[in-house]
Amino acid sequence: MTILLTGATGTLGSQVLFSLLEQKLNHLERIYLPVRAKKSGTPWQRISRMLESEYTPHFVQQNLDKIYAKISVVPATDLLKPSSFLSKNRITHFIHSAGYVNLSTAPDAKEEIFKENFEFTKQLFDTYSHCMDKFIYISTAFSAGNAGGILSNNYTENEPLAHRNHYEASKYAAEKFLIKAGKERTIPIQILRPSVLGGNMMETPSFFISKYMVFYLFAKFFYRNTSADRIRITANIDSGLNIIPTDYAAKVITSVFDKAIDQLNIVHSQTTHITEGIRKILDTVAFHNFSLTQNNIDRTTGFESKLEQFYYNTIGVHLTPYLTSKPCEWDTTLLQQILPIPEYNLEEYLMNTIQFAKVQGFKNQQW
Repeated sequence: MTILLTGATGTLGSQVLFSLLEQKLNHLERIYLPVRAKKSGTPWQRISRMLESEYTPHFVQQNLDKIYAKISVVPATDLLKPSSFLSKNRITHFIHSAGYVNLSTAPDAKEEIFKENFEFTKQLFDTYSHCMDKFIYISTAFSAGNAGGILSNNYTENEPLAHRNHYEASKYAAEKFLIKAGKERTIPIQILRPSVLGGNMMETPSFFISKYMVFYLFAKFFYRNTSADRIRITANIDSGLNIIPTDYAAKVITSVFDKAIDQLNIVHSQTTHITEGIRKILDTVAFHNFSLTQNNIDRTTGFESKLEQFYYNTIGVHLTPYLTSKPCEWDTTLLQQILPIPEYNLEEYLMNTIQFAKVQGFKNQQW
């Protein structure tokens, strides 16, 4: 088994790597990890720092020699030049976990988001189509758009009604391209769609996540706010927040990437009620000067405080479409057969993840 995994230093990609090493190490001939060089270090230094981190699972820590023998770190600049590192080897499983998570709705952001998530995916598929046996694409459970109702694993039967942002639209466009191109070139395509990612539930340390995004940004905004201003937060009281622990999502991906499953949503079978979720988050960061409303708040309606204006001009632009989404649920019958979702109290989990982030100062891991 020869794997190429993109996004290995990312929030989900790192956990996928850990899970692959734990579950498939003896079956791995080689795992290629394309990584960017940063000011913090070379590609090899970044991978080594991650593998030897205190947040790495015990299995990885205890088997570093075997793991290093199976890993080839590829400079990201060589990713579109497979002959520079593959030689005559063939990729049995190309897992494309890297992605550009930008929830902007601004028209001028569309080109960059589509370039990173859609055009780059096309480039990868075209570049490796002659030397890979299967392409696994890590998309998002929200590529279906603001659909509402019950969602099946097959998103390609019907066109989404409305995407909330360019990120969702770009991921769906990549899905459609891959399904069509895979059929034309007889390359199996697998599309896996995690929901909103939260801290670890199955691995230690509990509640760890390497990068704080989405609902964490909501918590971070109010945690760092020192204003006494009051704010109204727009939310649909019928909606819910679907969060899945990152380590669980990674274990599902590792369990199915070599199976004949075309599409799978990796989501929780239950959602945290949106208004209760907001209250729990804000209570955890000790912000209490707020009220919830179903009314839209923007420049046309006017703002009641500077904090309210700041919120709706910054993260509110990106998060309000999710806080006001149509209520929906996902069919998790197949998912539960693959790997049962851990049982835990959703609201306690939400509060614990935010508490862990507070202790860490909401600082992302610098791998």
